[in-house]
Amino acid sequence: MRRRGRRTAIGGPRLAGTLALAAMLIGQACGPGSTTGPSAPSAGSVVASQSPSAATSQSPPATSSSFAVPSVPAGMFVNPVLQADFPDPFVLRVGDVYYAYATTDVSQNLQLARSSDLVTWEVLDDPLPKLAAWSSGDTWAPEVFQTSAGFVLYYTSRAPEIKRPDGSGSQCITLAVSAVPEGPFIDSSTEPLVCEAELGGSIDATAFEDPDGSRYLIWKNDGNCCGLPTRFTIQPLSDDGLRLTGKPSDMGVVNDEPWEAGLIEAPTLILKDGVYYLFYSANGYDTEFYAVGYATSTKVLGPYVDAPENPILASAWDRPVTSRARGPGHQSVVTTKDGQLWMAYHAWDEDAVGYANFGERTVWIDRLELADGTAVVKGPTGDPQPIP
Repeated sequence: MRRRGRRTAIGGPRLAGTLALAAMLIGQACGPGSTTGPSAPSAGSVVASQSPSAATSQSPPATSSSFAVPSVPAGMFVNPVLQADFPDPFVLRVGDVYYAYATTDVSQNLQLARSSDLVTWEVLDDPLPKLAAWSSGDTWAPEVFQTSAGFVLYYTSRAPEIKRPDGSGSQCITLAVSAVPEGPFIDSSTEPLVCEAELGGSIDATAFEDPDGSRYLIWKNDGNCCGLPTRFTIQPLSDDGLRLTGKPSDMGVVNDEPWEAGLIEAPTLILKDGVYYLFYSANGYDTEFYAVGYATSTKVLGPYVDAPENPILASAWDRPVTSRARGPGHQSVVTTKDGQLWMAYHAWDEDAVGYANFGERTVWIDRLELADGTAVVKGPTGDPQPIP
């Protein structure tokens, strides 16, 4: 279960040479509380910036947080691309512009940044300035879906009056709408869109449109809050994305593999050459064992079967320090203007070695390749690579 908390200062950018960027020395973070002083990226500020090893129960080797910044040739970039605390990133492309939405701290409801190349990002204002009356806050995991209603923002928020098995208020899924991707998004709901209180609540919603125009909402039950299994559910959406229709279906994926360690979350669905790829994250978000795997099906409703090579994106403890994306996860997939697939995800910064909740979760991007029912993420890498 993700928690929001303290803020820390944004580190300096790792882009160098012709790609050097000015970074604001302010920032924000999500996770357990800390004693560092609060500050947040100002709207308008610019921030920038291997086969994965399987997660184990062993502690990673101790390392130093100091490293040399590699030189970056023109036309190249180095991860992280958004060097601020920007957890649970979802990237939406609208025309030639990319928008990244993220979880934030208590001073805002959500975060938003904008880019023309996936590498240089401008921080914008909170896209969700006001919550629904039933919500007490604790918002996270935003994703945006464009429909006839405009831009529909699905996000997680707490409903204190809807009690889950442990007696606490449930985390539930709700939505807000805006005419433009920058917001402001308006949540006019009087109750959550989805809230399976008996299963621990409902979080991490993502929308998907099939080639026939059918639309679906996918989410995870928050069972790990209360010692219950965690699974993914899919249910048809109305054309405008504002209502659930039809019946919910279990997608056939559950937290039953050792690397998942008690929970799965953050679903992302992609269709390629007749194969549906369901990406997801697993393990504790606040550990270095957080990682990304996937399952496949030939039908949108499933059942989906876990890939035997999972996880496909994980901490690489044996890498040079500049490549150590710790606990990479809560991925999203974006298609670039020229048709490339890139996976965006957060990873704890190098100060988080051993205890990830003491650092920030910066945004990394790496190439994603899909072929013959197999998915390969070309990362995590801190080496220079071509700008998308």
